[in-house]
Amino acid sequence: MTTPEPGTVRVLIVDDDPLVRAGLTMMLGGAPDVRVAAEAGDGGEAVAMADRHRPDVILMDIRMPGMDGLTATETLRARAGAPEVIVLTTFDADEHVLRALRTGAAGFLLKDTPPDEIVTAIRQVARGYPVLSPAVTRRLIARVAESGQDRRRDLARERLALLNARERDVAVAVGQGRSNADIAATLYLSVPTIKTHVSNILAKLGLNNRVQIALLAHDAGLLDDQA
Repeated sequence: MTTPEPGTVRVLIVDDDPLVRAGLTMMLGGAPDVRVAAEAGDGGEAVAMADRHRPDVILMDIRMPGMDGLTATETLRARAGAPEVIVLTTFDADEHVLRALRTGAAGFLLKDTPPDEIVTAIRQVARGYPVLSPAVTRRLIARVAESGQDRRRDLARERLALLNARERDVAVAVGQGRSNADIAATLYLSVPTIKTHVSNILAKLGLNNRVQIALLAHDAGLLDDQA
């Protein structure tokens, strides 16, 4: 296995359609700072390939035979030092996509997303930034019919009770889609302080990324309270 150049983003492509995998591999081959480390045809193979090749980012299809992409995402994101996962889908309002985001996926892309946007998304996720705005998250949630909303709200509010007042303010601002700089200006704090609060929120609540903070804030009804 060759050693990638410093700064190169290693990508694992997971899709049961070999034509989709070939197309993505060819498309990513044009990006000088992105390298396809491996391909997998289902979730079980994806987990094995992730262990073997240690990718930075995984492009993960959801509907696959055997282990599906959702189970693979849950398995991978539960590990320390897990790769970031971008869900690939043909629908922008899919309950499976929402579940993947709740388990720690960094965002989702439609399969017909332009190549340059896919490359940009991979770079962004590799740097620790989600590729799904809270506005899109809220639209996704609103379009997916789910039961147990009251129970979900109660559970979310119970978890958010672990935060102090300042962390709660930051969580709401993250849910509103504000950047660290915007939050700092609004709360009259420094950007490093906001970053520390975000890190503390993730640690206290056992979350992976800002998308999950936004989802939890939405479930708790905090974004409705701010409307």
